[in-house]
Amino acid sequence: MDINTLILIFVGCFVGAAAGYLGSFMVLKRMSLVGDALSHVALPGMALAIMFHISPMIGAFAALLIAVIAVWYFESTSTIYPEALIGVFFTFSLAIGVLITPQPDLLEALFGNIQNISLLEGLLAIVLSLILIFVTRIISKKMVLGSISKELLESLGVTYKKINFVYLLLVGLVVALGVRFVGTMLMGALVIIPAASAKNVSKSMNAYFILSAIFGIFSALFGSLTGIYLGLSIGPCVVLVSVVIFVLTYLVKGSEARV
Repeated sequence: MDINTLILIFVGCFVGAAAGYLGSFMVLKRMSLVGDALSHVALPGMALAIMFHISPMIGAFAALLIAVIAVWYFESTSTIYPEALIGVFFTFSLAIGVLITPQPDLLEALFGNIQNISLLEGLLAIVLSLILIFVTRIISKKMVLGSISKELLESLGVTYKKINFVYLLLVGLVVALGVRFVGTMLMGALVIIPAASAKNVSKSMNAYFILSAIFGIFSALFGSLTGIYLGLSIGPCVVLVSVVIFVLTYLVKGSEARV
């Protein structure tokens, strides 16, 4: 294993931490399917970026930004649930993305390839992951309060729609960072499963947030090492490790319930 691969695994741990932390609020808000669907929206943006020889990460975020703004707008002006709106964008984007993505690059776009990430992209991912965690921490209390009662949040002078928009932008950014590691088909799992695992064993809200980030790190680290050691695709290995963590935490939860 060369030094570049080790650095990129290190980068993946930062992305995993940010994804798990952001995912904790998505599970709390019961928007798990939103995280999964948003990851597929990145595909046409990545395809266009590949065609114009720019970073797929930039293309992914551009596509996600458009989708987040559109979903937020329609959610604010219509009675359609966000899950339904994102489902429309998901199917449309996936169909367009598969059609326009060059065949040699399609598999990488769908399932990721850590070894094709440049060091510049990796450093950018670290910086942006730290910013994501910091900003999410700032608005965390407002998001928790909003998940309990929108009216209570707005009675304090905070607009729920604005907070939700900022949060969706943060999710879009973390998905854009992660699709290069695990691909558009699997990034949603890296956002949701670590948070679901943390929910199984957390005794407090702070522990829940911290464990979500830690499980995201473990998934990225051990999934990457497993994939490299066995010569397998890293993206699916990362997701499988996260599923193993979920099963273990579920069993721990079950054993505690029987005591």
